Amino acid sequence: MGLLDYSQWLILVAALLGGYAFVFGFLRRLNEWYYVGRLGKSQNLPPGDMGWPFFGNMPTFAKYAKSDPDSLIYNLISRYGRTGMYRTHLFGYPTVIVCSPETCRNVLKDEEHLKPGYPASAMALAGKKSFHGISSAEHKRLRKVTTSPINGHELYNYIGLIEDIVVKNLEDSSKTNTPVEFLKEAKKFTFDVITSVFFSSDREHADLALVEHLYIDLLRGMRSQSINLPGFPFYKALKARKKLVKLLKGLVDHKRRNNNNEKQQTKKDLMELLMEARDDEGEKLEDEDIIDLLLLFLLAGHESSAYGVLWTVINLTNHPHVFERAKKEQEEIMARRPSDQKGLTHTEIRQMKYLSQVIDEMLRKTSISFANFRQAKVDFNLNGYTIPKGWKVLVWNRGVHMDPENYPNPKEFDPSRWENFKARVGQFLPFGYGSRYCPGSDLAKLEITIYLHHFLLNYRMERINPDCPITYLPIARPTDNCLARIIKVT
Repeated sequence: MGLLDYSQWLILVAALLGGYAFVFGFLRRLNEWYYVGRLGKSQNLPPGDMGWPFFGNMPTFAKYAKSDPDSLIYNLISRYGRTGMYRTHLFGYPTVIVCSPETCRNVLKDEEHLKPGYPASAMALAGKKSFHGISSAEHKRLRKVTTSPINGHELYNYIGLIEDIVVKNLEDSSKTNTPVEFLKEAKKFTFDVITSVFFSSDREHADLALVEHLYIDLLRGMRSQSINLPGFPFYKALKARKKLVKLLKGLVDHKRRNNNNEKQQTKKDLMELLMEARDDEGEKLEDEDIIDLLLLFLLAGHESSAYGVLWTVINLTNHPHVFERAKKEQEEIMARRPSDQKGLTHTEIRQMKYLSQVIDEMLRKTSISFANFRQAKVDFNLNGYTIPKGWKVLVWNRGVHMDPENYPNPKEFDPSRWENFKARVGQFLPFGYGSRYCPGSDLAKLEITIYLHHFLLNYRMERINPDCPITYLPIARPTDNCLARIIKVT
């Protein structure tokens, strides 16, 4: 039998390509029928497609997320028009992505038709009483009694504490003889802050190095599939959660014994405030409530703030004119300070107008939380489209923040865009919106502000790999964790 001639090779290749196209098209049509066709023609679903069986559009999502996350929304707009709503299949569920400000606002405030819809792994690891999964009524009760110490004027009691931690962290980072991974240094800072706010004098009774290590495992599991088998991140995260619950329960018990035996005169930490908090009916929080809240606050309180510090410093370093303007503002504040004053004040922080714009621009461009997850409790109508019961609804924060109709030249880092500009409701969503707005947002912004105050006045950063690639999942970061030298200036 001789070799195939050229025409036979062409026929074979054409047949293979034709077979591939047939299978490809058949499988995609099969998935479309399973999730859309079975609902009947009377259902007016948002435009889009459901991708492959089982995988849905996760391969496409992963492809874009590795290098250009904004292309996902830009591609949907190019294919289906600017509807602001698109059907797809992500994270194991049929899903509707929403990315227009008005629709995002309506979704985030709608508690009649929607409930939290975070991935199963996140819901399991956050705990039964975390803000991720509780009912609207329970959420309202817990939020009222737990968040006042880390919001508003009460928060400014921690300025001195945060400032001391910033000074030490920057000093330590600048004294090393070798470059540091700046993201890790930022996480050390925010972890020290959040544990000091929560545990205060009881920090010596907690193995903080172990707590931090366990949180790494917990975080990886929350961003993975909920496969509870050895070797999978979720399995390891469940073990980490069990150990963290035991450690936190020990701290709660120690705090309770200590408070019963001694009459403390010092300012109460957040754990004590949670233990003493009462709702409208005079009921105290159960230990399960306190521990689940501590788990979530500790996770969110140091992780997102660290990335905020990272990207603000990177953007300041990459834009010298922004750095100089922000530094000049800090120098002017210091020049007005009385000679006998030690440390920052609430009044000085309120004077940092340009620095506030820098932070808002970082939050817009970085979108530390790329989406808010909801799930339809019933069939309902949204903007003329049907959202079937059980479908996920993802408020795509990044799609809003990087839309040129909302922010001209969105890929540019331009703090001046916030001068004399107030985002309309739903147009700026770094911490969500509505009743489930992130309770730690004020603390996060305060941490970043105090860190930048000292960094701008006394330090600069030299990156070792300034052109290092960026990975965007689960949160955008340089692949080298921003390897850099932190240099103290005189």
